[in-house]
Amino acid sequence: MTLAEQWREIAAGLPEDSTSARVKLTVAEDERADEAALMLAPFAPGRAGSTFRLTVRRSADPARVLRRLDAAGIRGRLDLLGADEPTSRPEPPERSRSLAEQWDELSGRLPPDWSDVYAEVELDSSDFLQRGALLLSPLNPAHYGGATTLRFRVARSAGYGAAPSMARRCFERLDAERITGRLRFLRVLSATSHVATQGPVWRVGGRSV
Repeated sequence: MTLAEQWREIAAGLPEDSTSARVKLTVAEDERADEAALMLAPFAPGRAGSTFRLTVRRSADPARVLRRLDAAGIRGRLDLLGADEPTSRPEPPERSRSLAEQWDELSGRLPPDWSDVYAEVELDSSDFLQRGALLLSPLNPAHYGGATTLRFRVARSAGYGAAPSMARRCFERLDAERITGRLRFLRVLSATSHVATQGPVWRVGGRSV
């Protein structure tokens, strides 16, 4: 079998997404190795005696060079050493979910009798902080927990905290101005009973919130 025919068999078995193949060519007659080296020069092969190792890229079909070797009567054996596959492509970035969508998802996970939530929104840029705090002002946000983090309380029916509908409306306002971030619920209480108070008090980092 000629060298060109051997290559066709190797190429047919390569993975479709391979970018290159590493092959070994062993020249049958040692005295013709120098002649073969001249013809293989375009592939800059490594050489050990009459054995050549070369990397063949998809864009550089070696058939033409191998046919020259065949035409010159240079016989040998072609062996596949390995095929290089493309590195995994990074996944396209997930579309940043709107803050209103995040609010709907998180509030949808709450128990049916939830009454109080302590939450935070971490804005994606410090450039958003001043405008974001203004748009969130009905929630009485506190700059706490991080450089771009604002924390707030939501009360479902009574007590200290904004109403859930107001919270969602505030996040819609941020979305309308393309202010992005991540929303988290830090603490949740259910069925609280307010007796001469404005509601429960959490202690976080030595502070009452």
